[in-house]
Amino acid sequence: MHDWLLAVILGVIEGVTEFLPISSTGHLLLAEHWLKIPKSSFLSSEIFNVCIQSGAVVAVIAVFFERVKQLATRHAEPATRDYLLKLATAFLITAVFGLLFKKLGLKLPKDVAPIAWATFLGGVLFLVIERWIKDRPTTNEITWAITIGIGVGQLVAATFPGASRSGMTILFALAMGLARPAATEFSFLLGVPTLLAAGAYEAYKGLPVDWLALAIGTLVSAATAFLVVKWLLRFIQTHTFVAFGWYRVVMGLLTLAFGR
Repeated sequence: MHDWLLAVILGVIEGVTEFLPISSTGHLLLAEHWLKIPKSSFLSSEIFNVCIQSGAVVAVIAVFFERVKQLATRHAEPATRDYLLKLATAFLITAVFGLLFKKLGLKLPKDVAPIAWATFLGGVLFLVIERWIKDRPTTNEITWAITIGIGVGQLVAATFPGASRSGMTILFALAMGLARPAATEFSFLLGVPTLLAAGAYEAYKGLPVDWLALAIGTLVSAATAFLVVKWLLRFIQTHTFVAFGWYRVVMGLLTLAFGR
């Protein structure tokens, strides 16, 4: 299969899964395994997987343009400053500890089994948390405790492929009483600096780059993510995350059974 076609397929997978709580990294690694992309290929490199996330970031900025504009131009207002400070705090938790883990030699596993287990267990957690918070009161206020919890959730996802960055941040927020729309917005906006920083870090390492494949993957990711984010924001207005929990459970079990 041509590299450009593989880049399109991986771009679609990244765009669909980055902001759905089902793990883009896990799905990309599984796709590489099932498509039999050589580990020596640029398409299976960490720099490709991380950098095409920039396309998904562009999609989020486009969907949340008015909100991003407000945060960028009205930072003199106390509520805006407070929101930006909490975004920065959650981001720094991931950045500082993520770099520390890198220095300690932590590498993301490429084996199928840990990804499948993270996908499965994340699904179980969604089912448990959604059942636990059913009929409980929620809040739209992002407290400092919730901010730290979301930062920790993002760090968990960075450490365990298959956990899902959006999934863990939303899950931690829901467990701490934040309403679904507020949790989703904060998670998505937090993804902007997080994913851009991760992409910049990988680019800084100066590895050989297939620029055509990277451009194709990024553009496809942006277009796909734009549609998915708009759909998800409508979906959560009237639905829970239970369907995603069941998807993760089934996906994890199937991967454990047939992913070798």
